[in-house]
Amino acid sequence: MNYTERVNQHLDRYLSNQGSLTEAMRYSVLSGGKRFRPILTYTVANTFGTSLDLADSSACAVELIHAYSLIHDDLPAMDDDDIRHNQPACHKKFGEAQAILTGDGLQALAFEVLASDQLLPTKTRINTLQALTHAAFEMAEGQSIDLGVASKTIGIETLKNMHRKKTGALLSCSVQLGVLVSGCSNEDAQILNQFSEHIGLAYQIQDDVLDVLTPEEVLGKKQHSDIDKNKPTYPSLLGLSESKAEYESLYQQAFSSLGELSVDTTKLQALTKRLQSRAF
Repeated sequence: MNYTERVNQHLDRYLSNQGSLTEAMRYSVLSGGKRFRPILTYTVANTFGTSLDLADSSACAVELIHAYSLIHDDLPAMDDDDIRHNQPACHKKFGEAQAILTGDGLQALAFEVLASDQLLPTKTRINTLQALTHAAFEMAEGQSIDLGVASKTIGIETLKNMHRKKTGALLSCSVQLGVLVSGCSNEDAQILNQFSEHIGLAYQIQDDVLDVLTPEEVLGKKQHSDIDKNKPTYPSLLGLSESKAEYESLYQQAFSSLGELSVDTTKLQALTKRLQSRAF
């Protein structure tokens, strides 16, 4: 069983309760998604020889937070997108009020999943909860910044800060959760923190570029959505070529960080290459 199948199986179990809210939650979580965040968590844990049983709750929790954020991002009051994963967004399928509640329910479920994991020592559970709550707040703050700068002229540092919060925080958390359940050394943890910061920012800059270049049927959502909303992006500030060079440089820094770890990083290297070469 690969990591995607593993996390999907556990997500299906966590979302097994019946009811109108669960129906919308299942629709939004189980109908698609790249699962890069849980895959990162599993890969980091596996890099240190940690049983994946200890990483399941973290992998599911970070994906549940991600799913909730997408539902709320798509709402008319936020990014106002009608398509997600090549199907109607949650609010188009179930209505705006139910979509808000669906996101709320997924966020609550994420923390319940972590808090209820009896396989993890109490201290580890507390640490994973702290990491995820911090990342969830950073993500929300990044979205708040995003809403505030639409149609405004901003500098590259403001854009970089927004990206680090809105997208980078949860990707970094995915790595951190793998670190926490593995119990690796402080030295390796610090190296992986640097690695996660590099790929977190690279991922969002890459998203900005893909929004310009990739057709809707591949993206799974509307193309040029940022341009249509007058949002500042890396391509709009730096141009496509320089934006590509920026995220490629960040991926190279991520590879360099992996080279400093005390363990075999073959699987993390392969995953980073997969992120770097993604088309959506």
